[in-house]
Amino acid sequence: MDEKKYNTGVLSQKAYCFALRMVNAYKYLTTEQKEFVLSKQMLRSGTSIGANCQEAVYAQSLEDFIHKLSVSLKEANETLYWINLLHDAEYISNEAYNSVHNECTEIVKLLTAIVKTSKQKIVKS
Repeated sequence: MDEKKYNTGVLSQKAYCFALRMVNAYKYLTTEQKEFVLSKQMLRSGTSIGANCQEAVYAQSLEDFIHKLSVSLKEANETLYWINLLHDAEYISNEAYNSVHNECTEIVKLLTAIVKTSKQKIVKS
C-alpha cells in the first residue's frame, strides 16, 4: 500500500468541510434564492480548494506540492470574491456571510503558511 508522500492533515479536513458548506450553500442559493450564475462560480472554486489539497498529498515533488497548494490558494481567494459578491448583492445574510467568510479566510491563512514554509525548504536545500 502506498503511503502518503506529503501531509496536508488539518488543511485537508478543513477544505473538505468547507466544500460541503459550498455544496449546501449552492443548493440553498439555487432553490431558495433562484440565483444560478454567481453561486455556480462559488461552488466550483469552493470545492476546488479541497480537490487541489488532496492532489497535493501525492505530489511528485516538493515543487509539485507547492504548485498544487498554490492553485488551491488561488481558488480560495476566488471563492472569497464570490462570497463577497453574493453578500453585497444581498443573496446571503450577514450571519451566513460572516461564518463562511471566516472559514475561507482561515483556509487562506493555512495555505499561505504551508506554501511559504515549503518554499523556504527549497531555498535551504
